[in-house]
Amino acid sequence: MSRKKSADPELAQKLSRRSMLGVAAGATAAAVLGAAATPAAAHGKGHGHGHGHGHGKGQPVLPPGRLGIQLYSLRDKVSTLGFAKVFDELERFGYDEIEFAGYTQGSAGEITLPQLKRLARDHGLKPIGSHVNYYDNNNPDAYSFAQNLEKVLDDAQTLGLEHVGTASGPFRYGSTVDAWKRAAEDFNTYGAAARRRGLKFYQHNHAEEFSFATDRPNVRLYDVLLAETDPDLVHLEMDIYWAFVGQFRFSKTPEGKPAPFDPLRYVLKQPNRYPLFHVKDGLEDITARDGYRMVDVGDGDIDYQRFISAVNKTRGGRRDHHWQVEHDQPVDSVLFASKSSAHLHSLRERR
Repeated sequence: MSRKKSADPELAQKLSRRSMLGVAAGATAAAVLGAAATPAAAHGKGHGHGHGHGHGKGQPVLPPGRLGIQLYSLRDKVSTLGFAKVFDELERFGYDEIEFAGYTQGSAGEITLPQLKRLARDHGLKPIGSHVNYYDNNNPDAYSFAQNLEKVLDDAQTLGLEHVGTASGPFRYGSTVDAWKRAAEDFNTYGAAARRRGLKFYQHNHAEEFSFATDRPNVRLYDVLLAETDPDLVHLEMDIYWAFVGQFRFSKTPEGKPAPFDPLRYVLKQPNRYPLFHVKDGLEDITARDGYRMVDVGDGDIDYQRFISAVNKTRGGRRDHHWQVEHDQPVDSVLFASKSSAHLHSLRERR
């Protein structure tokens, strides 16, 4: 299958030019964290809707050393118990990497960046990336790329990160084509500054990036972002769940014309632009606005065996990509982390 080309010839021309260690997760979570994980849950025995196949003897789908977690999913535990206790659990569950969503730990007390880096290393966790705000127009001193670029990059280097990016959408100047071109210029600037430090700048999507420009309703905004950013400077972290939500919500233009797309096709067309992925799951629910209800990884309908396997087959696929599990509002964040690791480690390539 192939992705539908942009209905805008100029954008299409630009796009064409730029053309989961079967390590078992811990069976239970530590009592100090209050988790109620069971052995069944720890081995990923959820609903298995649509992607429970492929368990068994084949090659693991998950590349060795590439399972991470976005710490936003565990923010309740980080802010009360601190990074050390959270890292204890992540190490036990078989995680390799972490992605930050801030560097503080609330009531657990102060921690410096060198202490945080050492703590991660001592638990066998590699800090791979971090989410930082794009901008804050109400605060000229905000910790963001727009207001404090050099400080953001200094901190990323102190932590030993390879990537530093934002989960903010490129809506700073609006939703027109020209507005996104301006945002793309910002991203190119941040990417160039990051590259000079040996870092990669990236942007993490939500569903709205796949909506259409308000002034040119046949142009998908995500295509503008891809066309107007330098692929050597601006990388993407596809949040796979939100991309599938976008597929559901924005399958037609505002004028009602069909405009289908496949999130995986975006990746396969330019795999080097996607070093990072967010792995979150959802149960299909066409009565909901988003078409899905977010659930723990392994309990939903998104076929991660297929998705990760396809990316693995690209040039350098098993070597060049990182898979970060996430849930925006987990019922039990530690149980979520345990189940997600177990499920992804259990997946095997189809023969």
